[in-house]
Amino acid sequence: MHIRFDVPADPAYAARVATMLSDVYLRKYRYIGFGLIAFGLVGLWVPIGGRDFDASPFFTVILIVGVLSMLFPFWARRSARRRLDGLAVDGGYDINDDTVTMRSGTERGSLDWDDVTKVTEDRGFWVLFTGRLPYTVIPQQFMTAEQQQSLREFLVARGSLPPAGP
Repeated sequence: MHIRFDVPADPAYAARVATMLSDVYLRKYRYIGFGLIAFGLVGLWVPIGGRDFDASPFFTVILIVGVLSMLFPFWARRSARRRLDGLAVDGGYDINDDTVTMRSGTERGSLDWDDVTKVTEDRGFWVLFTGRLPYTVIPQQFMTAEQQQSLREFLVARGSLPPAGP
């Protein structure tokens, strides 16, 4: 297998990649925020302590921190998009049986398939993981249908991507 395609300089594409990766990186803050909000609400609802102890300021702070934790991913994503404005450069991918090579402007990087622990498919991207964190994405929109099918078959054969359902 050998797949090669170019990625044009497009600020909207860079923002989509940043959004995709930040969703994966920042998902834990939503879970933490939900847990803190639930804990804060329960603490405010259930009386804790004696007659001379008021726990409501403590649980109010926990509730506020939970809300801020849930809002943090939105702020981080907005900040990343603002930083990416005007940074789009031409790039491309060269994918073979051994490695994925990405180039963006004058930068070049590669990833061995042996280092990829899993691959997920989400919103027009294949997200390549090394360990528990995403390493890079492969955009499907710039590939031909034959290239997409060839890469999908390769990933399924490697066991990195589950077979497509019926």
